[in-house]
Amino acid sequence: MKLIIVRHGDPDYENDTLTERGWKEANALVSRFLHMDVKDFYVSPLGRAKDTASCTLNALNRTATTLDWLKEFPAQVDISADPSFLEAYPDTRKEEDGSFSSHIVWDCMPSTWTKQQDFFNKDHWLDTNIISHSDTKEIYQTVIQEFDKLLSSHGYERHDNYYKAVRPNRDTIVLFCHFGLECVLLSHLMNVSPFVLWHSTAFAPTSVTTINTEEREKGIAYFRASSLGDISHLYAAGLEPSFACRFCETYDNWDERH
Repeated sequence: MKLIIVRHGDPDYENDTLTERGWKEANALVSRFLHMDVKDFYVSPLGRAKDTASCTLNALNRTATTLDWLKEFPAQVDISADPSFLEAYPDTRKEEDGSFSSHIVWDCMPSTWTKQQDFFNKDHWLDTNIISHSDTKEIYQTVIQEFDKLLSSHGYERHDNYYKAVRPNRDTIVLFCHFGLECVLLSHLMNVSPFVLWHSTAFAPTSVTTINTEEREKGIAYFRASSLGDISHLYAAGLEPSFACRFCETYDNWDERH
């Protein structure tokens, strides 16, 4: 089976849609699927993902199944629970009552999480202090359980750290979703901590990640990525990739996101 994960186009987060640039990216993306035999399309319920998918779906006269768990990974950390968290999340907003706003759990400073080896461990990252003061564990378990249900419905059942090829096939399924959520899905398939992918990859808007099953032993499948974050369709359309999801390349460049 081939699993394709597509990040939404350049986002207008305030209105949960795409920017003018994002719509151009989404239209350029259509070329990736014009001659591809896709069995099923799935999409996040959020507007920016649905809008991205709409260009491809309309061109192919197809529909997609909306899956609530494909929305951007929403886990938040309670900054007020531990003053040391302000070092990890220095851009946290202080409320009028003196408390601090919650913060996206994975968007922390690299100097914080890299000090703790547990963040690199696929089995122990959920037991770290930051994670224990967030809703991450429950949300993460829900996402990977629903992801495995989806894969099972397509013939691949999770067993320990690999999948049983109950109904091995060459079907292609496509997911339109979000960067943070994509890293969670990939970390589950690769058996690594999502923190490694959250901080070591930067999948540009409308990037395409392709993962194939390999059944080297009969009845046993493992997922292997053949491409991560491919944006060749943007270059083919004469479009430069947008900067969304990346941070400043050098600290003194204040024209880029810090």
